[in-house]
Formats: sequence, C-alpha cells, structure tokens
Amino acid sequence: MSQFHVTRTLPEDATEAALRSDVQHGLTRTPKTLPPKWFYDAHGSELFEQITDLPEYYPTRAEREILLARAPEIAAAAGARTLVELGSGSSDKTRHLLDAMPDLHTYVPVDVSESALRQAGESLIAERPGLRVHALIADFTAALTLPDTPGPRLVAFLGGTIGNLLPVERAGFLASVRALMSPGDALLLGTDLVKDTSVLVAAYDDAAGVTAAFNKNVLAVVNRELGADFDLGAFEHVARWDTENEWIEMRLRSRSAQTVKIPAVDLAVDFAAGEELRTEVSAKFRENGVRGELAAAALKLTHWWTDQEARFALSLSVAR
Repeated sequence: MSQFHVTRTLPEDATEAALRSDVQHGLTRTPKTLPPKWFYDAHGSELFEQITDLPEYYPTRAEREILLARAPEIAAAAGARTLVELGSGSSDKTRHLLDAMPDLHTYVPVDVSESALRQAGESLIAERPGLRVHALIADFTAALTLPDTPGPRLVAFLGGTIGNLLPVERAGFLASVRALMSPGDALLLGTDLVKDTSVLVAAYDDAAGVTAAFNKNVLAVVNRELGADFDLGAFEHVARWDTENEWIEMRLRSRSAQTVKIPAVDLAVDFAAGEELRTEVSAKFRENGVRGELAAAALKLTHWWTDQEARFALSLSVAR
C-alpha cells in the first residue's frame, strides 16, 4: 500500500522568527540586504510561476529539457531506492525523475511549506500507488535528519537555487549535504551557467515587468507580516551582472530619501535617494568551478548534462 507521512522538524513559529531576524539584521547593515526566500508568499509564488513562462527566462525550460532527455541516464547512474529533494515545492519537475525510477521505494520532499508538501505528496501517491512519500517540513539550509529509508539515496537540489547562496554559504551547504550521504549515495545538482550578459540580465529584468513585481513583493511581505509601511512605488527594480563574481544581483533602488517604519521589530530604516537594497544574488557557474566546489565538500563529479544550448547543467556527484 502507498503511504504518505509528514514530519515537522521546523517549529511552528520558525518562519516569523526568521523573518524578524533577517529584517533586523539585513536592514541595519551596509549595504542593506534581504534574503530571496521572502519573495515566496502565495502571491510571490504565483509571480514566479509567471516568470518561468516568460520568453526571457530560460532556466526552467532548459532544466526541464535536460530532465526530459536524460532522466533515464540519471536514474541508471544513481541507482537510487530513495529520492530526497531539497526545496521540493510543488515537486513538478521531479515527476520526470520519478517516471524514470519505477523501482524507487521512497520519495522524501523537503520544504518549509506544509501546504505545498501535502498537496504534492497526496497527488504523487494518487498517481503512483507503489510509491511511499515521507515529507519533511524543514529548512534545508539547516541541519537535517532524514527518515530511515533504503539506500542508495539520490539527493536532488534543482532549479539552480544553489546560486542564491554566497560562496561561503555554498561551501557550508555542500558540506551539510555530504554529511547526509553514505557510500553509494549521489547528489543531483542544478546549476545555471555563465553566458552572454544580455541574456542573463534579460532573464531577471523582463520586458513585461513581472520580475520587478516579484522583487518588490519582498516589501509587501514585510508590510503584511511585520506592519511595515514600505511604499512599493517608491522603489525601482534593478538587475545587474557582476563580472568579477559572475552573478546577477537583484536590488531595489529608493527613488527618494525616505524613512520606513517596521513596528514589529521596533525599527525605523532610513534610505538615501538612490540607495539600493540587495534582495538576491544568483550565481552562474562553469563546469570546472562546480567540480572544484563539489571536491571541496568531498564529492566527486561523475556526470555532467546540459541542454542543447549549454545554458544550464545538471551534475551528478558521489560521496568520496
């Protein structure tokens, strides 16, 4: 019989506490920052779904192209009986992997959203009666304890989300993933690749303005959750390519000198005219760089797949 379990390792109030901490810390430093995870309330998630359909935004299509073409090769190379997906969301892309893994015993989606996990899990077991789903309500950037499931395990971290971490954060994250792995386990990692600057910038500054609305949504989240009085119209969306670090930065630029009050954390934040608040870093990668970062975490890259235009890559690495 199919089974669907949900385990919560994230305290009920963890999201609110994390938002307070990030706002208090990020808006009192120079330069000001907010983490990109706060884009994703219900409205932000809807906006991101719109972004993935935009002509300028290639990463989702490119990664799906690889999964559709290479899922059987990935499944064969991994030989996994358990699939663990970090930041699983709707588990939409994962279905391509699941289709190529008929002997899979258990799928372990990990996400902070209980509603997303339940919706995806119930849908999957209805579609695949032989599959067991053990969902974890957890923050994958923190220490994880995985359920007892049969090996080998394939840990999947898709979407290029690793690019949202700064280099020191990526090193810590990859080390924590390696700590979850036993001999024979593998990591499937999605990375967006370095390419023409005009293509990169357009992907984060689309003509329709959807990404701009998505970027400003972080302010709406702080307004709603912490009683802030951000005027979204008083900020403009900025996306720029950092050549030295090889990443895109998304920022919000204050159109004028202003003070924003955030009562829930007893904070008044001054913005100078033209001052920018960084909301996202999205690093782009080269194969040798990915190989090196994996090696530093005691992971050996064994397979490298790209879409036909070499815009995006999925890599498979094993515990060393």
